[in-house]
Amino acid sequence: QLVESGGGLVQAGGSLKLSCVASRRTISGRAMGWFRQAPGKEREFVATINWNGAITDYRDSVKGRFTITRDNAENTLFLQMNSLKPEDTAVYYCAARNSFGSTIVTTQTGYDYWGQGTQVTVSS
Repeated sequence: QLVESGGGLVQAGGSLKLSCVASRRTISGRAMGWFRQAPGKEREFVATINWNGAITDYRDSVKGRFTITRDNAENTLFLQMNSLKPEDTAVYYCAARNSFGSTIVTTQTGYDYWGQGTQVTVSS
């Protein structure tokens, strides 16, 4: 089970840090990712991190503003979001792959477990 937190309402230019805590299963050794879904739109890839945190990837629109990290000891995934824009408004989901030693994955079908999402709203 994955549980996200840290969402909220923030003004444009502000920052938020999302967390995703895994229970029942360890995130250690698994690739993880963040996705988001805005109203009326499809869910889209935001960021991914490989099993040991050495490799990351981001969608172009968040590069340089968002940072994905992980703390395997705390079984937690993070997404630091800076310089937020109104177009970042969405429900943010974390996801985990089932296989160990996995590398980064940017597609939704590459993930086996999903959280329930946390709302991020950026006002202009």
